[in-house]
Amino acid sequence: MKSKLVFIALTLLISFTTSAQDKKYKVHTVAFYNLENLFDTIPNPEIYDTEFTPNGARGWGKQKYEKKLANLSKAISQIGTDENPNMPTILGVSEIENKGVLEDLIKTPDLAKANYGIVHYNSPDRRGIDVGLLYQKDHFKPTSQASIPLYIYDKSDKKYKDANDGKGKRIYTRDQLVVTGLLDGEEVSFLVSHWPSRSGGEKKSSPNREAAAALNKKIIDSLYNINPNAKIITMGDFNDGPYNKSVKDVLDAKGKREDVKSNGLFNPMFKMSQDGLGTLAYRDAWDVFDQMIVSEPLLDKDYSSYRFWKAKIFNKPFLIQQSGQYKGYPLRNQTSGEPGFSDHFPVYLLLVKEM
Repeated sequence: MKSKLVFIALTLLISFTTSAQDKKYKVHTVAFYNLENLFDTIPNPEIYDTEFTPNGARGWGKQKYEKKLANLSKAISQIGTDENPNMPTILGVSEIENKGVLEDLIKTPDLAKANYGIVHYNSPDRRGIDVGLLYQKDHFKPTSQASIPLYIYDKSDKKYKDANDGKGKRIYTRDQLVVTGLLDGEEVSFLVSHWPSRSGGEKKSSPNREAAAALNKKIIDSLYNINPNAKIITMGDFNDGPYNKSVKDVLDAKGKREDVKSNGLFNPMFKMSQDGLGTLAYRDAWDVFDQMIVSEPLLDKDYSSYRFWKAKIFNKPFLIQQSGQYKGYPLRNQTSGEPGFSDHFPVYLLLVKEM
């Protein structure tokens, strides 16, 4: 009975009563969502956005762009609301063209009431896609922010073999975003990243994601060096699962709480992957590329400050293709140009604190 009452209290954000004590909890939802090519309609000669322009292959005009925004805002406004009536306090995003599309997104009717702020930097990615962070200004106050570039190179092209001091041709990809701030007065750091794709094959491209993981780990270690009790959440589309070398070995994210040591990382998505769940599907195989990983101090059982409660995949029926060849897959943008939601499901976790 007690555990049921605790669940109800956490779910509804109301006080609960047990025979031993009265408690009141506060809950925040932290989420990540790959927005699958959220491009505006304006041609940009510096990136490869022709497909997403009015005269491009998708006929990406105002009507389709606004439909895409409406779809995404509907999804975002409902992430985590089974446990917490408030939409995400913090939302990391990827596959966005620029800051302008985020400004348009947070103005939609479904999201305007959240009073979101934006952290965004332009990345050197040749497709023109970046990562970003939305935060509810009523609850989170950024105190520092940075965009950390990922330097990886390709020596296979002989033309560029001796470029960059012999490292080869640079592969331009997404920077990694790190934002530290005060969540209701409590310091928390958030990392948002979109690791290099599997273009060319999983095995051949794996070193690129391992390099991304190494950079992510370096950022996390630097935060731990500043504060050994740092509360850190690293999130993103890693283009690898929790079991791949980049996440499991390089980032050293553990799948079991009891295996996490001091200054370590816990990956709650590992069990989801083992259970056959997924955030995206390819050739009828599901994988968990979209992940949220937490630092060891967030696992403490002292709920006088914010702690990790649980993580989930947000895969409501309206986000799922209901018919056709891809029935059961995420309802993505259609090749015809009709806007969908995304080819990825959002993921989220819940932070809880006794009041």
